[in-house]
Amino acid sequence: MNSNVLENLEPKLLWEQFYNISQVPRPSKKEEKILNYLIDFCKKNGVEYNQDSTGNLLLKIPASPGKEKSITVVLQAHVDMVCEKNKDTIFDFDVDGIKLINESGWIKADGTTLGADNGIGVAAALAIALDKDSIHGPVEILLTVDEETGLTGAKTISSDFVSGKVLLNLDSEEDGAFYVGCSGGIDTMGEFIPSYETSLKDFSSYELSISGLKGGHSGLDINTGRANAIKLFARVLNGIRKLDFRIAEINGGSKRNAIPREADATILLKDDEYSEAKRIIEKYEAAFKLENKNVDSDVKVNFKKIDKTFDKAFTRQFGEWLVDVLLGLPHGVIQLSPDIPGLVETSTNLATVVYNNDRVFVGTSQRSSIESSKRYIADSVRAVFVLAHALVTTGDGYPGWKPDMDSQVLKISTDVYKKLFGSTPEVKAIHAGLECGLLGAKYPGMDMISFGPTILGAHSPDEKVEIKSVEKFYFLLKEILKELAQ
Repeated sequence: MNSNVLENLEPKLLWEQFYNISQVPRPSKKEEKILNYLIDFCKKNGVEYNQDSTGNLLLKIPASPGKEKSITVVLQAHVDMVCEKNKDTIFDFDVDGIKLINESGWIKADGTTLGADNGIGVAAALAIALDKDSIHGPVEILLTVDEETGLTGAKTISSDFVSGKVLLNLDSEEDGAFYVGCSGGIDTMGEFIPSYETSLKDFSSYELSISGLKGGHSGLDINTGRANAIKLFARVLNGIRKLDFRIAEINGGSKRNAIPREADATILLKDDEYSEAKRIIEKYEAAFKLENKNVDSDVKVNFKKIDKTFDKAFTRQFGEWLVDVLLGLPHGVIQLSPDIPGLVETSTNLATVVYNNDRVFVGTSQRSSIESSKRYIADSVRAVFVLAHALVTTGDGYPGWKPDMDSQVLKISTDVYKKLFGSTPEVKAIHAGLECGLLGAKYPGMDMISFGPTILGAHSPDEKVEIKSVEKFYFLLKEILKELAQ
């Protein structure tokens, strides 16, 4: 263990595993290294395991002595992580281990996502496998792949891969809460074929960028009012529309499930219009700082001349067309739940804009706990793309998880929480995709809850996990397993 970062933290077994996991690259769809680590963990510790064709792992932990006839409990977490870094951070997620920082009661990373989502859940499950003091019945540890970019592991798992009928999902991010429901989701992408012009000798190249935003999880943080870099970017480009400029390159955001923190473009502009462009852009930066002073006050709009030439750029008409699409696409909360105060029921995220291979791809994602509402907002986004003559691709999506307030595991876990901490946990649904929705469809009758420690800033370089809540989380997990074994 890194003695300078995680020394003396409890529970030691969990933090040891979290450190080990954090040093193994595990981007979504590139989980080979972490899967090899986990298989090696099983072999070193004599743990029986199965692996399916997708890569999902199932570790089988024998019951504590005398608890062999207790119900089998499934501990479930995903092995991949969102790979986001600050623009000025030099880091290769395919090769480098996460650089951990212990600061003011929190563990975070140095300029990158931490991977506590869902590395803490994986580490907790592995700690249970090693913990000689843990009392439990038979335990199956289900570790799935590619949760973050498509829930692929949960989608492809076979209906006979696990045998347990009670599942504890370890992928929530709020201490003191049990989650019993989640939203479903779907992705909608528009693909544009640009028109170009080549007579550009009178133009100079300028870099325009938006930075300094917090971003965050497109479900959990969509209600915070955090700014969307692509939306701000479109406003700036719209603001200089009266000037004679062309777009040569444009990119923004990086993940479908993250609120975009940055966006940039290279625009071609005549030098005699630079001063006016700079004046307009500075006006927008001041407006953005005022609008977002309580949520994204560090927003920056950068504009500078660069030494780069282009043999083609988007036509003025196509550039304006693209800006109009980015302005017109909805983003943010669409509907709040009428049943659960403060819960977002339906939302959409304008997630990415990518210029690649002479195509512009605009990526969005929609979420709702109601299937018909999810389809409605996806159709609304699709309509904007269709009106702009884009090729539209809609993903298969994934189902939500309907709350069961009569759940037996919820009742037992709530009683355990009250006994341990002297207070009543919140029972909530989450505006994000948990694998419970898919697993519930694969295993009808599975009794499930989701819980975890406090994690802030998931899916962004601001991600951090509260140390004291991790200790509480693991203690709670052990006691729930003990009670379920009675």
